[in-house]
Amino acid sequence: MTPFFIAGPCVIESAELLDIVASRLVEIRKNCNLTIYFKASFDKANRTSVRSFRGPGLEKGLQMLADVKQKYDLPLLTDIHESYQAEAAGQVVDVIQIPAFLCRQTDLLVSAAKTGCVLNVKKAQFLSGDDMKYPVEKCKDAGAREVWLSERGNTFGYNNLVVDFRNIPIMKQYADKVVMDCTHSVQRPGAAGGKTGGDRNFVPAMAMAAKAFGADGYFFETHPNPDQALSDGPNMIELDKLENLIKQLAKQDDYQLEI
Repeated sequence: MTPFFIAGPCVIESAELLDIVASRLVEIRKNCNLTIYFKASFDKANRTSVRSFRGPGLEKGLQMLADVKQKYDLPLLTDIHESYQAEAAGQVVDVIQIPAFLCRQTDLLVSAAKTGCVLNVKKAQFLSGDDMKYPVEKCKDAGAREVWLSERGNTFGYNNLVVDFRNIPIMKQYADKVVMDCTHSVQRPGAAGGKTGGDRNFVPAMAMAAKAFGADGYFFETHPNPDQALSDGPNMIELDKLENLIKQLAKQDDYQLEI
């Protein structure tokens, strides 16, 4: 099985940043002959603090994403937080992502499904892998042609996440594809004084463990200088380290198990 990859900055900070990341992803795609989706958010509506940067907004953000698609020929993924955003996003992107905190919001799932886009529904931090069959049912019942589920860890409070990798094969029973969100899984929510912390050093290990459990795809938020990123910097992987990790994940190894 050849994996696919989702990569990009957490939030749209500037057109310049989108160009830097997209051009590098095109190089990686060429070097590795793999499918890579470009990801960036036009609005981060679930930031820890009201003072945190959210992004350029729906209209301007979607135009910036459309420019990336036209210039670099990369398929696009972005997330929505409200039902009214689905139609506009669906006219620009290939994959609509449903944030983990919102994965049970029926109207949001239905509106996304009706766009005809592929849906990537993140598993909530408070749900089990088996619980995710219900969001998939909602999407399929509303006409979704393809639904992915993403593992991103569970929270038990106290500013930390724990990943149960058994959720990957469990969710493969219900979804068309299962993605490992390797960077959000190393978050420490709200642990950095009014913003989310994390430890990017664990990202490669998260990815390789997910490979052993049979993940179909891998999600990486990446930035040329994560420490200067306006959102999720502590858990983002450095852009110049991404290609080597992707090559490791794409390599066929004997330890990949049939589960």
